[in-house]
Amino acid sequence: MEHGGIRKVDSTSSFTGLRKVSSYCSIPDIDDYDLSRLLEKPPRPIKVERQKSFDERSLTELMTGLTRDLESMCSSGNLSGLSSPASSDRHSFEPHPMVAEAWVALRKSIVYFRDKPVGTIAAIDSSEEALNYDQLLNLLLPKVVSPKNVKLAEVFVRDFVPSGLAFLMNGEHEIVEEFLKKTLCLQGWEKRVDRFKLGEGVMPASFKVLHNPYKKTESLVADFGESAIGRVAPVDSGFWWIILLRAYTKSKGDSSLADSPECQKGIRLILGLCLSEGFDTFPTLLCADGCCMVDRRMGIYGYPIEIQALFFMVLRCALALLKPDGEGKEFIDMIQNRLHALSFHMRSYFWLDFQQLNDIYRYKTEEYSHTAVNKFNVIPDSIPDWIFEFMPTRGGYFIGNVSPARMDFRWFALGNCIAILSSLATPEQSTAIMDLIESRWEELVGEMPLKISYPAIEGHEWKIVTGCDPKNTRWSYHNGGSWPVLLWLLTAACIKTGRPQLARRAIDLAESRLLKDSWPEYYDGKLGRFVGKQARKFQTWSIAGYLVAKMLLEDPSHVGMISLEEDKLCKPMLKRSASWSC
Repeated sequence: MEHGGIRKVDSTSSFTGLRKVSSYCSIPDIDDYDLSRLLEKPPRPIKVERQKSFDERSLTELMTGLTRDLESMCSSGNLSGLSSPASSDRHSFEPHPMVAEAWVALRKSIVYFRDKPVGTIAAIDSSEEALNYDQLLNLLLPKVVSPKNVKLAEVFVRDFVPSGLAFLMNGEHEIVEEFLKKTLCLQGWEKRVDRFKLGEGVMPASFKVLHNPYKKTESLVADFGESAIGRVAPVDSGFWWIILLRAYTKSKGDSSLADSPECQKGIRLILGLCLSEGFDTFPTLLCADGCCMVDRRMGIYGYPIEIQALFFMVLRCALALLKPDGEGKEFIDMIQNRLHALSFHMRSYFWLDFQQLNDIYRYKTEEYSHTAVNKFNVIPDSIPDWIFEFMPTRGGYFIGNVSPARMDFRWFALGNCIAILSSLATPEQSTAIMDLIESRWEELVGEMPLKISYPAIEGHEWKIVTGCDPKNTRWSYHNGGSWPVLLWLLTAACIKTGRPQLARRAIDLAESRLLKDSWPEYYDGKLGRFVGKQARKFQTWSIAGYLVAKMLLEDPSHVGMISLEEDKLCKPMLKRSASWSC
């Protein structure tokens, strides 16, 4: 049955709607992700119960054991409906009851357009207090159409990414292909906010499927930011689209979609927005508040780490997707030049560890020469007190923002995880980020993974930075809230850095609460103990994020869809004092 573009799924089906596919589907072009490199350094042990985590053997031994288990199950006829490696007590891979429930919930969220799956709805929360995603329906419909006769389902581009990855890892490509095609088609629409026309390459933040049961018609309506809080265009939508396109290509082993003239043009249009010349003196992207997952005023304007890390990853993905002919060759040259500058800038000026913090603490100011060390004229007295206690002796991370006379020392989880997956972080920096998470587990993970940002801003600073936003109060929502969707990014980063036991520990925490709490959007509190005060239940990307984390942990080769090895052609990091001459 259909309801507003969403088909109802029978939750009593024997295999919970999962496809039987091979657990060890090969990922093409595995050279982008060499698992043997994970063996160079053994995973660091942490104090957790052995039966609740991976043992510290190499990933090669782990994969060999999983293959042996799978062959044993096949020979005994005991096949699971889950598209994941066979379980064994020795590896703690017994399927958790939540997995089946999660797949049922994810399939209920599928949105259809003209009988084809095109995405997933953001949440299916039937509670009366749930915020209405469809509150702008009256503004979208012609005056002659009654909203009462129209069913609506909305797909958010950013939100669909973990859902898309879950389907890809389960061997289901159709929904991802249709999503990529529909959003690409919407990119070509004329985009206006008031009287201002947006760039041609802007991807929609979301699109709605309007279903009129009386006229038996369906249509799409795109939102490019004109309906968003603050009317900010989604800078990250185009980035996620390219990342998902690469994941689809790697998973299916077929580049025909990416090679199509339409996709090639779409990629170039997105890159054209980012690589155009202007007044910038930095290779980073200048952005407004609310342009990414942190979609409300939270003081991230300028050069937020989330956008810069995604930008770096997209440039590298585009290198693999663009055809080196005609316009494609021109963009490839621009990308390579930008990557060198961007990697140097981020690794030099956004990176913070104990030694660098001490150096900033001793900075001199008002240095006008090209040999200046304090190039952004950061005033040492502006360093917040909390960072001196938070920074461990071993560990480090990419800070939230760097711009003239301003450094935002806050931790942002998404940007740092993407930095690891894209290899924006060097191997040493990736190790340091994981050291930080391990040593500051209570602050960054707590009782529900994962803090979107740390620490929360409060008091007078909260009033100034957020404009007294009642949704972003301290330790809530984007102001230090805990977001289960980030579990898949943490798991992928843990696997790439050879620390699957950390991911197992985080997944155990999630499994203790998520299903019981009806898959909330986010959690509140310093430790993430309470369901968010405005959190929607049955949030699709909370469900999908959990499934992707489970499948990544059980079959680490899936990481190849979303991970890039370090570019061997990148220049080594230079000393700050030498940057003027590079």
